[in-house]
Amino acid sequence: MFITPDWPKPKNVHALCTDRLGGVSSAPFNSLNLATHVEDNPKDVFQNRALLRSQAQLPAEPIWLNQQHTDIAIALTSQTHFNTPPIADAAWTQSTNVVPVVMTADCLPILITDNKGSCVAAIHAGWKGLADKIVTKTIQSLPVESIDLMAWIGPAISVRQFEVGQDVFDAFVNQNEQNRAFFHKKIGTNQKYLADLPGLVSLEMQNLGVKQIYDSQLCSFENEDQFFSYRREGRTGRMASMIWIEA
Repeated sequence: MFITPDWPKPKNVHALCTDRLGGVSSAPFNSLNLATHVEDNPKDVFQNRALLRSQAQLPAEPIWLNQQHTDIAIALTSQTHFNTPPIADAAWTQSTNVVPVVMTADCLPILITDNKGSCVAAIHAGWKGLADKIVTKTIQSLPVESIDLMAWIGPAISVRQFEVGQDVFDAFVNQNEQNRAFFHKKIGTNQKYLADLPGLVSLEMQNLGVKQIYDSQLCSFENEDQFFSYRREGRTGRMASMIWIEA
């Protein structure tokens, strides 16, 4: 049902990423779809969320976002309550037992904590959000120094499968010439590239001063039995990546 990140997090910080297994949703959302916006049966989604909370022993219901590939990161506290999910693509907190969460199906899920376990964040970054600096803006909003942070990159589409056009190449290379190294021109194609999203975000975080970066190296596209993939299937479910500070 879920994957535990392999990183040297503080003992009071807990993190996990779900896969697509162990839920109740029917195809094409089979089976642990956690998203309400993909035309799955809402009753199944809420049952899946209840299963997740029980199986993972979450301290509270995760604070779900209305993700729209924005550059918006919101701060959460123990008093935070939304009647409807807020439009944002990242969330962070210093409060205990508050669970920031992001959903993905090829985009980058990035979980962040500091070495002392005083602050945690969850970021959703597709190429649009990454180009709009959602990661930079989130990290710069945190009340800790970047050198004290560590990050984990969860299951996402790998460079082997992520074909993009000239527009995506230009968006990144025009920002930083170093980004050119993470685009590989496809042989026999005109203005088509294979883009390395984990590589791009790792460079961005390193340039911000984040030195502890751990990549799961799990490809959502290639592992069909384990993960949802929007690029592979189109109509499909979503995994969730979450992190929290234990009281």
